[in-house]
Amino acid sequence: MNNSPTSEGERLLHGFMADVHATAPTDIPALVNRYAGLLGLRRVEIYIVDLQQECLSPLSGEAPLRVDASLAGSAFRSLALRVETTDTETLIAWLPLVDGVERLGVIGVQVDALDRTALERCRSLASVLAMVITSKRAFSDRFVQRARTETMTLPAEMVRALLPPRAVGEERALSTAVLEPAYELGGDAFDHSLTESTLHAVILDAMGHNLASGMTSALAMAGCRSSRRKGSGLRELVKTVDDVLAEWLPDQFCTGIAAQLDMSSGILSWINCGHPPPLLIRNNRVLDNALARPSEPPMGTPGVIGEAERVLHEVPLEPGDRVLLYTDGVTEARMADGSQFGLNRFTTSVIRATAAGEPASEALRQLIHNIREYQHDRLSDDATIMMLEWRPSPPSA
Repeated sequence: MNNSPTSEGERLLHGFMADVHATAPTDIPALVNRYAGLLGLRRVEIYIVDLQQECLSPLSGEAPLRVDASLAGSAFRSLALRVETTDTETLIAWLPLVDGVERLGVIGVQVDALDRTALERCRSLASVLAMVITSKRAFSDRFVQRARTETMTLPAEMVRALLPPRAVGEERALSTAVLEPAYELGGDAFDHSLTESTLHAVILDAMGHNLASGMTSALAMAGCRSSRRKGSGLRELVKTVDDVLAEWLPDQFCTGIAAQLDMSSGILSWINCGHPPPLLIRNNRVLDNALARPSEPPMGTPGVIGEAERVLHEVPLEPGDRVLLYTDGVTEARMADGSQFGLNRFTTSVIRATAAGEPASEALRQLIHNIREYQHDRLSDDATIMMLEWRPSPPSA
């Protein structure tokens, strides 16, 4: 029988994976550290990123770390290993926790030395823990609480419960989104999903900023998902939302864009229902009016029910293109002097956030933080930004 360190480590990791699924969320840190000791690792600390992606909160023991001012934050931002030397001359290996393309946080693994075997075990732990956090946060408030720094309003609680992960994607395409104010949402929402060939995305902005607005967004999102999961096209999807709002909330409506990206051909299709037009980013430049088209009436507006079909727009993307969807709370936000943030300032921030070659999720995080800083963290309306990226594999030689 082979008793090499590698095979022993594999046996222990298999045991860890078997035990972790049956462990209560509150007991995860203790279980991780018990197996870490058996694997020759000193100590493991798990950090969860907060809703606004500003700090990394530990599940136990340690103080929070700033995403923009720590080595742990550097690992989170860059999705890469970072190594830190401690006062006791041991090392801390910081590794990102990523489920698919969604960044969840980081782990800090204290080791005496970081050889190939130790690094492989650290990465295996990070991979397993990302899946564990994703599965257990659906029914455990512990992970939810660690991701919050403020009390959430009831409308925000309702909308947050329905939102998908911040990022979804695969090799050919991804979608990532941010939504502010994180704890006081009104009527903004987003949804995105993958099928075998298509990236689906929706951004919504319901009338008002209260519980009724949140109910409108929730109902519209449910209509989008119901239609999409039946295999309906964009016109049928929007009609479903029109009909359901007219039936259940006849005094409410919402603007929005429903889009589909064919991940093989790069064809982007969308219907604009009274919403700001999408922006096309190519080679770190925002192409003026590239996706500007006449918009349709908002979803649920009286007079559109049962009338002519919604107008569907299509455009071919180029590899590396990014498409930005946003709500008017982004551009209409007021500065300290009373002036609007405006489209020009927004596009300048977009270029700055994307020009450094950052991953889409990191570019969007920096972008929404720039907008918040301009307004001294006091947004008067919801501000949602969604970025779609097409990145097909190059043709084989």
